[in-house]
Order: sequence, then C-alpha cells, then structure tokens
Amino acid sequence: MRVSTEGFGLTDLALDAVAEVVNIGVSRAATSLRDMVGEQVLLSVPSVAITSPAHAAELLGERESSLLVAVRQGFQGEFSGSALLIFPEKNSLELVRAIAGNHLSLEDILELEQEALAEIGNVILNGCMATIANLLNRRLVISLPEILSGSAVDLFQKSPSLLQDVVLFIHIDFSLRGRELSGYLAMVMDVPSLEALKLLVDEFIRRSAS
Repeated sequence: MRVSTEGFGLTDLALDAVAEVVNIGVSRAATSLRDMVGEQVLLSVPSVAITSPAHAAELLGERESSLLVAVRQGFQGEFSGSALLIFPEKNSLELVRAIAGNHLSLEDILELEQEALAEIGNVILNGCMATIANLLNRRLVISLPEILSGSAVDLFQKSPSLLQDVVLFIHIDFSLRGRELSGYLAMVMDVPSLEALKLLVDEFIRRSAS
C-alpha cells in the first residue's frame, strides 16, 4: 500500500495504521458491492495520500481530464467531514451498466444513472465508513447521498468542506463483471477532526499491539 502525507503531523506508524484501517474499510465496502451485484469484486491495493483539498483536486485533475461524477455523504461523530466516491463519467456509466445489466440501452442507463449511483455510493461509502468507525470503536452518523458532477476542482468547490483543511485521498482500481474500473474515495475533514482521528488511530495501534 502506498501512503504519503504533506506534513500533517502523523508518524509513519500512524500513517500505516490509517492506511490499514482504510484498506479494511474499502475491502468491506467491496464485499457489500459484491452482495449487491451477486459477483466477486476484485480490488487493487489502494494508494492513500493525506493532503490539502487544493492538492487533492490537482492530483485528481492530473489523472482524470474528463467530466467526473461523485456521490457525497456527510459523516458526524468524534471526527466529522464529508466522504466522496468519485468516478470519471465513463466509468460511472460502466458501473451502472454492470449492475443494471448489459441489455439496457444507453438512454436507459442515463435515465437510471443518478438513482443507481446514489445507491452504489450509499453501499460503498456506508460500508467503508461504518467499518472504519467500528475498527476505531466509535460511531458515525452518515447523511443521505447526493450526486455531484464537474471537474476535479468543481467537486471540491461544491463540497461544503472546501474551506476545511485535510483530505484523505484514496485511489482504487477494481474489476466488476470483466470491466476494469477506477475510482477515488476522498474523506474531507478539518484539522480538529484529523487530530481526533490521529488519537483514535493511536488507540487502535495500542489495542492491536496488546
């Protein structure tokens, strides 16, 4: 697993622990998606970066030049913020087709896209965030999903968390029904929430070591 940070005060051990918690959360989310579609979902090892919203938008913009679609859900608890599941538009349509069925026309896919993506995002984001909360022995309240679209900068500008300071940015490649897809998960938090997360990760490290 590749992990990077930009001086947000996490030790290497804490960064590795954050990455491991995220990896477990993403794996559980993939299991939820598998149950939804009735087929195994193959995941790559995610790369994780802790960065600023502006740099997260830059990283995303460098990798994806086309229109992006995101599902956003707020989360509140001992640490709070917004979670975004982001796909290039072409991948989002392929994901809907993989789940809804190859027999549907493009017109039907476009008609179903927002509703299907909201459901997919809800399954993945809830699965990931609930697992992270459980591993950290805390509870998170997660809002209903909303669909955003635009460029990388647009997505972060449309998030109420734009003025917050830290993004946990995750790149995931996965395979579903023979389709190779790529997506991104971003957890946007303010600095106090990152500090709270750091303390919870320290507790997680102590429990794991005992």
